[in-house]
Amino acid sequence: MNFLSATLSRVKPSPTIAMTTRAAELKAAGRDVIGLSAGEPDFDTPDNIRRAGIAAIEAGHTRYTAPDGMPDLKQAICAKFARENGLAYAPDQISVGTGGKQNLYNALMATLNPGDEVIIPAPYWVSYPDMVLLAGGTPVTVETTLETGFRLTAQALDAAITPRTKWFIFNSPSNPTGAGYDRAQLKALTDVLMRHPQVRVMTDDMYEHLVYDGFEFCTPAQVEPGLYDRTLTCNGVSKAYAMTGWRIGYAGGPRDLIAAMRKIQSQSTSNPCTISQWAALEALTGPQDFIAANNAVFARRRDMVVKLLSAIDGITCPVPQGAFYVYPSIAGLIGRRSAAGTRIDTDEAFATALLEEAGVAVVFGAAFGLSPCFRISYATSDDALREACTRIADFCATLT
Repeated sequence: MNFLSATLSRVKPSPTIAMTTRAAELKAAGRDVIGLSAGEPDFDTPDNIRRAGIAAIEAGHTRYTAPDGMPDLKQAICAKFARENGLAYAPDQISVGTGGKQNLYNALMATLNPGDEVIIPAPYWVSYPDMVLLAGGTPVTVETTLETGFRLTAQALDAAITPRTKWFIFNSPSNPTGAGYDRAQLKALTDVLMRHPQVRVMTDDMYEHLVYDGFEFCTPAQVEPGLYDRTLTCNGVSKAYAMTGWRIGYAGGPRDLIAAMRKIQSQSTSNPCTISQWAALEALTGPQDFIAANNAVFARRRDMVVKLLSAIDGITCPVPQGAFYVYPSIAGLIGRRSAAGTRIDTDEAFATALLEEAGVAVVFGAAFGLSPCFRISYATSDDALREACTRIADFCATLT
């Protein structure tokens, strides 16, 4: 009898965490390593939000709340959806989880049966397919291309849908590419979905506010109201509010789905951290001006990184519309050999050699389902980014 569940064999550890861990190990051993693998802002949580957390402690708000979020926070989330997305949700249509990932996972656990398919455009956030597998479903990845800006086309979506398709996971702006869908591009996808009433839509809008160059964010149920009853609109405070460690995500959707998610959460984690909920309430209702200021910094870093990487022979780096990632192609480097003798036959080999030989930690494209590429997070200092790009250029120059 095996001690570990057979379910565990269907999933793998997060490659982004693995690269970050390896970089930390090298640093601990005295190596000079620049880490560009972790996906979190380098800004501190704004003062007013931190003070709200402290005030919650001092006021004694340290007890359990409802399993999927306290009423005041749910009301604030409803107001946010109405104000920013034109979506009308009532508090009993809202779920608050321990980070954005929990809402996605709860929804999949609540709805998937063996044989159910979930369409996931590639490249994708590394956790999507494994969460589907854990929930007993079948991930169906649909590759995008550099030529389409890593955006899924309506034709590709339509071709991937079968009678077994239950969910379509949609992420814009994207992790790992930063690609955003404008209203017309998203409308083409929602038109396809309207022809397939059995397919529900799960959005990951975590990077909603991190957009550049006048890009206007929109979400599926906002673009196509006919999808409202079939959409779980997921978001959170982690990225825009620099609250990754506070672990608060939220979702709005149909009452029956939210009730099912609540049942799972009540028997697993129960309520998210009470203090974090009070901080998230301040994040959603307090001043928002710092977001534009932070975005200006991110946009400057993006432009610098894209320019420096694009100047490297063998690398093609598209300009992202949002988030804080670039996803360059290294198709022109495949088949070469590093100075230390490593053959660059995959993007994983490239990322490993880059870390071991040049001291730069990135995440290889195969982890996100589309090769040969790699992901850089530019949520770090200008100096670190400039030095990292210099090291990447020097490393690539030695490839033969």
